[in-house]
Amino acid sequence: MAEKRLPWTGRYVDILRGEQFRPEFLAINPKAVVPVLVHDGTIIPESTVICEYVEDAFPAHPIYPDSARERALVRLWTKAVDEELHPACSAITYIVSHRHTILRNGAGSFEEFLKGGAHEGVAARTLKWQWIQHGMAAPGAAEKIKLYDDYLHRMEQSLRGSTWLVGERFSMADIAMAPYVNRLSALAMEGLWTGGRLPRVEEWFARIAARDSFFPAFVEWMPADLAAEMRANGERSWPEVRALLQ
Repeated sequence: MAEKRLPWTGRYVDILRGEQFRPEFLAINPKAVVPVLVHDGTIIPESTVICEYVEDAFPAHPIYPDSARERALVRLWTKAVDEELHPACSAITYIVSHRHTILRNGAGSFEEFLKGGAHEGVAARTLKWQWIQHGMAAPGAAEKIKLYDDYLHRMEQSLRGSTWLVGERFSMADIAMAPYVNRLSALAMEGLWTGGRLPRVEEWFARIAARDSFFPAFVEWMPADLAAEMRANGERSWPEVRALLQ
């Protein structure tokens, strides 16, 4: 929205408090996930679909390239986000940080946890329960972290010949990847690219953070106590993550 210079009104949904399962939110999105766009009475879920809709509805200040080739390359990044990176991000966030918050507040029994997020389905809730209870030792946890690291290396490769992920123009590819790299930063995982490990990713993220849209999109809306807790939990988990990737 900011990159396309569009005004909008946001509504914060606290997923750690289960607000995504409230009846009023489920009436908007039965999948109980964020974000959701409501525009002129039309409800549009799913991040990539929202961005494509906004691009089509408001063509000024385009976030997709002009050429068919570059548009296809952008879609390869958004497809990767939808199919692999977003699930991995959810896993890492729970494993590294949210589990500590939930356990401190009292996770209750598995049956209570299952019931509290019934709209997610049994398989999804069972997986989250394992992340909460076992952290890095949960089944598949290490693989999610390695997958994330693999995509950081793919970014490094793509940035060898250009300023942005697809050519010399900031695009939807960068918009799609920015939240996932920023999440690592919020979890004190900058060591995945700093210290000479992935210098092009480090430079890319610095360019992202310097954009006018960055602060309102990634910093301003997040409660300060949540940001501090995520960073503290991440610092606590970083040695284990670093050892895994070594």
